[in-house]
Amino acid sequence: MKTLGFIGTGGMGSGMAANLIKAGYRLVVNDIRREVARNLESQGAEFKASPKAVAEASELVLSMLPYNEAVKEVGLGKGGLHEASSGAKIWIDCSSIDKKTILGVHQELQKKGWKVMDASAGGVEEQAAAGTLSLWVSGPKELFDQHLPVFQAMGKKIVHVGELGNAKLVKNAMAMFGAIQHMGLAEIFTWLKKGGVSEETVHTVLRNSQNHSESVERVCETLVSRKFKPRKSWMPKDVGFGLEMAREMEVPVPFSALAYQLFSIAQANGLDGYEATGIAYHVYALISGQKKG
Repeated sequence: MKTLGFIGTGGMGSGMAANLIKAGYRLVVNDIRREVARNLESQGAEFKASPKAVAEASELVLSMLPYNEAVKEVGLGKGGLHEASSGAKIWIDCSSIDKKTILGVHQELQKKGWKVMDASAGGVEEQAAAGTLSLWVSGPKELFDQHLPVFQAMGKKIVHVGELGNAKLVKNAMAMFGAIQHMGLAEIFTWLKKGGVSEETVHTVLRNSQNHSESVERVCETLVSRKFKPRKSWMPKDVGFGLEMAREMEVPVPFSALAYQLFSIAQANGLDGYEATGIAYHVYALISGQKKG
């Protein structure tokens, strides 16, 4: 079985990497925080001190990193992939970053003989651990086909979305759509509650309407139960990337821009310490004058 490298073993990355071990792959890992890799080491992964060392000890490198600069550093920084003298020459980056960054890193790495693919994950940490993520992958189709079993070990729904960088655009688009959906549902719940319709009734109405879907159901359940996960959402960051790209493309996206402003209101008022549903609930409680609870 192949030896894979995995760089970035935080909340999402650790679950994805663990599923690769479960699928029978030998794994070498790296993270700037050694402690977050300990659990993977206990499952048989081998820790390496740098991305360069990961590449030299593996046949294929994957990464799940938090922001643009981290991806640049892994690819092109000191001890980065570009310094590897042997081993892997294929990198699949699954980070939630912008398209410009992955294209720029690829432009430099291909001079060293690297082939780069990018992927984006739809889902949260629990889905990463369960291996039920949606994965959008872009880059050469032959590489996608060749490494499909790797993607299948980490995700349930895998789609090739075209040329390199498209997976980042799709991730931004899904975040924009999700932001609009979360804020829209919170708005409807808030309005109807003020009009005398209970949240449970709103939930039942939506469940029995043509607007019902798996994602709508998940948001409704959370709004009714108030079981908001106390961890910061990455959605505003991804929406921000989408807005920046839309401006460059001269494509108006007013709904996404408004949803982003609502996230900004939440941040300014210290209400952003939740995942997206919790942020949407609390920001609408604030602007409508309702008490939180």
